[in-house]
Amino acid sequence: MTYCVGIKLDAGLVFLSDSRTNAGLDQISTFRKMMVYEKPGDRFMVLLSAGNLSISQSVREILQVEQIDNGAGVPITIWNATSMFDAVRVLGSAVRRVYDQDGASLKEAGIDFNASMIFGGQIAGEAMRMFLVYSAGNFIEATRETCYFQVGESKYGKPVLDRMMTPQTPLDEASKCALVSMDSTLKSNLTVGLPLDLLVYENNALRSDQMVCIDEHNPYFQMIRGTWGQKLRQVFESIEDPQWAGAAEPGASALCVKSARYEPMRKITHPGEKVV
Repeated sequence: MTYCVGIKLDAGLVFLSDSRTNAGLDQISTFRKMMVYEKPGDRFMVLLSAGNLSISQSVREILQVEQIDNGAGVPITIWNATSMFDAVRVLGSAVRRVYDQDGASLKEAGIDFNASMIFGGQIAGEAMRMFLVYSAGNFIEATRETCYFQVGESKYGKPVLDRMMTPQTPLDEASKCALVSMDSTLKSNLTVGLPLDLLVYENNALRSDQMVCIDEHNPYFQMIRGTWGQKLRQVFESIEDPQWAGAAEPGASALCVKSARYEPMRKITHPGEKVV
């Protein structure tokens, strides 16, 4: 399994991926799930992939040479596309080509065609854009209302993103939040594992030097792992315990209050009553 997250902000883009693809009892495999496509000064694009590894690896290879028609007989590739929308259309075409090649064979073997991807970046002359691409090759785009995408084991790391992420969030704070989201996932799911790949892209830079591979010895991530758990415990202990009706102290929040909802069903036996 895997966990990847992409965040689109006013200041730039943040991408984070783990590298675990198999977590059997006696076999743990790792493969990098982040791919960067870059032409400095012209375009900068990042692809994060989750799902069947053979599918995602095939898509990554085909994407570099895949072409679509622009309607005027001129082939469009990720290297000459004039918009991120056209670039993600090329990616969708690559996904469908892999399905045409391998879909039937995978189905005969009882394997679902399972792949999902986050694709984002910027092409000169256009604003940054980020997309979530499905296994059918169709896609949706990040908006100000939904400024991040997740693929893979998303449920454990989602709450902190929901509470913290807005388009105005600074890049460093978003990177910290993404790492906390990843740490929460690592804590709860063994199918997600180190090392991690983190990339931060600044708006209009059309390049990035802020890329790092994070392993278990990385001092910042070690700090995140220790501090986050400790701070959660402190916040949890600072919340008052439940106060039942009749026992609540003045100013406290009572747990049991009158409600229009039905109470739980209760069966009470009385002395001498026969219980079946």
